[in-house]
Amino acid sequence: MTIYGHLDSPIGPLLLTSDGECLTGLYMGAPSKRPDIRNDWVENPQGGPLPTAMRQLTEYFAGQRQVFDLPLALHGTEFQQRVWQQLTKIPFGETWSYGELAKSLDNPKACRAVGLANGRNPIAVIVPCHRVIGADGSLTGFGGGIARKQWLLAHEGLPVSGSLKLTAA
Repeated sequence: MTIYGHLDSPIGPLLLTSDGECLTGLYMGAPSKRPDIRNDWVENPQGGPLPTAMRQLTEYFAGQRQVFDLPLALHGTEFQQRVWQQLTKIPFGETWSYGELAKSLDNPKACRAVGLANGRNPIAVIVPCHRVIGADGSLTGFGGGIARKQWLLAHEGLPVSGSLKLTAA
């Protein structure tokens, strides 16, 4: 069974999902970027790890938390799971390039595959895929949109260029 809840945040509304034991998803942005809420899902923001996840996210957005401590269940291929595990090792306020991430997996030629796995991360922000940038420092792809990525990086004290204005998309 999937339980879910919503959290208003500085980067827009977030949808959090759980299997009752672990956090299974954190989605943002346009409805097309989120899973459809199914009839067998139960809205219960007080269920499982959701209250703790929401509290920790609120602390993060308030500048009071840099590390998350939550039970996570990330469902994907073995390679995706390895990439997502490495993402959790990127410290708050730092960025890695896709190449650096691939090297950390002892597979320096896997930049493209790392990018694809990064883009399929089901627990954004907490598994910090926003901290991965292009080799030239560019803010390449982010499922929540580049403006959200800019906001998150600026929130973590990193210099970003361009507009930080968020849109409804």
